[in-house]
Amino acid sequence: MDLVTLDDIRAAAERIASGVVRTPLLPCPWADSGRPLWLKPETLQPIGAFKIRGAVNAIARLDEDARRRGVVAYSSGNHAQAVAYAAAQEGIAAHIVMPRSTPRIKIDNTRSYGAEVVLCGDGQRERVAYEIVAERGAVLVPPFDHPDIIAGQGTIGLEIAEDLPDVDVVLVPVSGGGLASGIASAVTALRPDAKVIGIEPELAADTRESLRSGSLVDWSIEDRNRTIADGLRSQPSELTFAHLSVHLHDLVTVTEDEIRSAMAVLARKGRLVAEPSGAVALAAYLYHAAELPTGRTVAVVSGGNVDPALLSDVLSRSLDEE
Repeated sequence: MDLVTLDDIRAAAERIASGVVRTPLLPCPWADSGRPLWLKPETLQPIGAFKIRGAVNAIARLDEDARRRGVVAYSSGNHAQAVAYAAAQEGIAAHIVMPRSTPRIKIDNTRSYGAEVVLCGDGQRERVAYEIVAERGAVLVPPFDHPDIIAGQGTIGLEIAEDLPDVDVVLVPVSGGGLASGIASAVTALRPDAKVIGIEPELAADTRESLRSGSLVDWSIEDRNRTIADGLRSQPSELTFAHLSVHLHDLVTVTEDEIRSAMAVLARKGRLVAEPSGAVALAAYLYHAAELPTGRTVAVVSGGNVDPALLSDVLSRSLDEE
């Protein structure tokens, strides 16, 4: 299986430069002085999450015939918004399939970019998306299972290596694996001594089990849906698993309480609003130091599209615990 290369990622960076934000590395003076920490805030992207990188790259590579037929995507939220946004920028029709359980803010945001949103039951989004592709002749833009998506997400790793050349550790959320595959491919190519660590919720730790066993392990959608981190409920594909197996140094899991606590820390100390999926990397840094390599660490804050009621609850509980 051909893996995405550093040249692929560099080409993607040139392709998407005008359509995405080159997010900064934010130093964290409040972090452990023995393990300097920087945050990579993908919350600052136009759609509030890293997914815009892969979507813009994939859509930029479509030919004119494909553009006329439109695009289809399936997603629990951030990829949906990314494809809707990128398609709107190019004047391309977009049909987005989303589970009914998706947070309302993500559904509303996707519609706000002009996409046609099709709601479905949990575990049905891929089937419904392929039905639309067949009916309308549209082009599928998958959330992670495509080299163009992986290369687009890998531009984050490119930026980390350029902005912090002596980086030792990069903590990356893992779900379908497109983000971790891209970042790990870029970082390990440019900084061979750096360690890229994937982070998963304990309640959706299928990737850790798969890496431990050496082959993909299936977890039911019911099991994966237990986690508050709705953006981390997907499972790797053969393509992303191949990348993770080669480039990921290790994988650490975090609890639901740790995710909530990290969201509060990001809001109060980092001045960043993060959704649960976006907070898992910091949760690992804060609560699993013994499982992580030491040194200059970057935690990727992958998204900030959080339900306001959930954020309010998280912040209120953190106040009560002080």
